[in-house]
Amino acid sequence: MGISIKQLHEHFVGEVSGIDLRQPLTPEQAREIHEGMDRYGILVFHDQDLSDQEQVDFTKNFGELELAIGSNVLKDDQRRLRLEMADVSNLDQNGKVLARDDRRRMFNLGNRLWHSDSSFRVTPSKFSLLSCRSEPPKGGNTEFAFMPAAYEALDDETKAEIEDLITEHSLIHSRGKLGFEEFSAEEKQTFAPVRHALVRQNAFTGRKSIYLSAHIGTIIGWQVPEARDFIRELSEHATQRRFVHSHEWRLGDLVMWDNRQNMHRVRPFRDTGVVRDMRRTTVAGEGPTAAQAEDRAA
Repeated sequence: MGISIKQLHEHFVGEVSGIDLRQPLTPEQAREIHEGMDRYGILVFHDQDLSDQEQVDFTKNFGELELAIGSNVLKDDQRRLRLEMADVSNLDQNGKVLARDDRRRMFNLGNRLWHSDSSFRVTPSKFSLLSCRSEPPKGGNTEFAFMPAAYEALDDETKAEIEDLITEHSLIHSRGKLGFEEFSAEEKQTFAPVRHALVRQNAFTGRKSIYLSAHIGTIIGWQVPEARDFIRELSEHATQRRFVHSHEWRLGDLVMWDNRQNMHRVRPFRDTGVVRDMRRTTVAGEGPTAAQAEDRAA
């Protein structure tokens, strides 16, 4: 029996069956999954008891891995997982639940804002693959908003207005929304703003998307208050319930999504003494979406 994909939402999300991700993919299987990502934007795989190495091996079928460097406030001696995996759990390097006031936990609360993974990098990510390694706590669903459908629902005047706009993204901006403002000089340099096109197009389907994220601090050439108000309006439009799917995690799930076509956010959960072990591998993008400022291009 081959791969089967069942659509879960009017606009996007495919539930995949007929495959064991612990086994090496055939070229045909890799092609089917890649085309499924282009079509559905998100693929859900249930009952996948993956090791870290098996998750890394599966991810490599779709491109070069993005290393988990420059995306958080972890110190070198605080790392729990290998560099190929982003640790989006609530655990410290010893497997203990982070204290409520831990700086790492405060920083990670930014994941509860609508965002696109790695849009704060000059070359943003292509795919993210998140696996659930512990029994999920109450709450903590991940919500996804499908940007092609949101773009297509815009009026023609707005589509024309945003077509050539360039935005500026930074982790400093998104974390500042929650009052996290204490950054070292090194972190400020690492998280310096980068530029991205506000409209992106899928080469396979031809559909356009609004490339939105909580990391956006301004629009190039606009006054900051007007730019932020405009981005807020676009984000409110794009996250209407008709464009949103909520994934309720269960142990062994692996969810794979296209950051070029989706925003996402984790929903709150009570994490005092509750383990939420979530491990993400990421496929790097193919290049910048916009020319960078001269000081970033050097």
